[in-house]
Parts: sequence; structure tokens; C-alpha cells
Amino acid sequence: MININLPTDEKAIRSLKIGDEVHLNGVIVTARDAAHKYMVTEMPDDLKPLLKGTVIYHCGPIVRKVDEKWEMVVAGPTTSIREEPYEADVIKMYGVRGIIGKGGMGRKTLHACEDYGAVYFHATGGAAAKLAESMIEVLDVKKLEFGTPEAFWVIRVRDFPCIVTMDSHGGSLHEKIDAESKKVLEKLVK
Repeated sequence: MININLPTDEKAIRSLKIGDEVHLNGVIVTARDAAHKYMVTEMPDDLKPLLKGTVIYHCGPIVRKVDEKWEMVVAGPTTSIREEPYEADVIKMYGVRGIIGKGGMGRKTLHACEDYGAVYFHATGGAAAKLAESMIEVLDVKKLEFGTPEAFWVIRVRDFPCIVTMDSHGGSLHEKIDAESKKVLEKLVK
């Protein structure tokens, strides 16, 4: 298990390879569709220092407020490919070092990972309650007017488990599995 403390630098991220099991520690930020569109079209300056060197989590969490503090109830990954039109620009513009989600992303994002030193981390779908246990504190929420799932949740995590499935060297476990699956399918169809 590799421990990555966030925020992190390009050297630490470029040392990761597909298949590496990682525990993330530090501050991550959730962002989904509305948040990604906002980052690219509005380019808000207040998000740049928050996102530089850290990780965006494709997640629409369920939260509750207890004594004026927010806490995560469940926070599982959402399908990342929806953010493909935006992600490369977000990585470039904000200095993001990683994306957490499920299902992987496309070639445009993979090229941005290579060019700017970022990775894609896969989090286990269906384990939302377990993943929320790694979220030890909600530090802030931005753009709550987008709605709870679409807001930017700023979260301190401890030992958040994930696997590198797209690295900064052009490796994509998603593409590799897709190619191998196609070979098996062709063999079965013959």
C-alpha cells in the first residue's frame, strides 16, 4: 500500500503506475457535472489554491448537518466518463494531481495525465458507507446552490483506499481490460 499525502507534487504522482494500491491522506474535493462545467466556463480564482496539488472526487455524497457541522453519511464514486469533456482542462487549469471515480476516463484525460502529471484513481463502487468512514472531516462546502450532490465538498480524508487505473505514463488499466476482453469475445464468437 502506497501512502500519498495531499496536497502532493508531480514527482510523487509520476512515481505511481497502474495497479498501485494507494491510501490518500489530506484534503480532497468532490466535483460532478455542474462543478466541472463551472470550473471550465467561469474559471473561479478561489478554487485554484484549493485544487492545486490535490485530488477531485467524482462523488455526489449524502451528507447531514449535526450541530452546525457537516458530516458524510455515504460517499461512493460516480461514473467519471461524464466529465471527459472538461477533465483535461480542469487538470491543466487548476493543477489537479488526481481524479477519483469509477469506470475510468477517455484518451483526452489520459493525455492530460501524461502532460501535467496526474493519475486516475478507481474507488470501489457499492462501498459508499465504507468509503465515508475515511472522510474524517468536512472542512467546507462551496456552491451549495448547485445542490448537495453537485456542490464542491472539501473533505479531509485518512487512508482513503483506491487503485491507480490510469497513470501519468500513458497506462490505462481500462484500455488494457477492454482490449483483452475484445480478444476473448472474438475467440468466443469464432
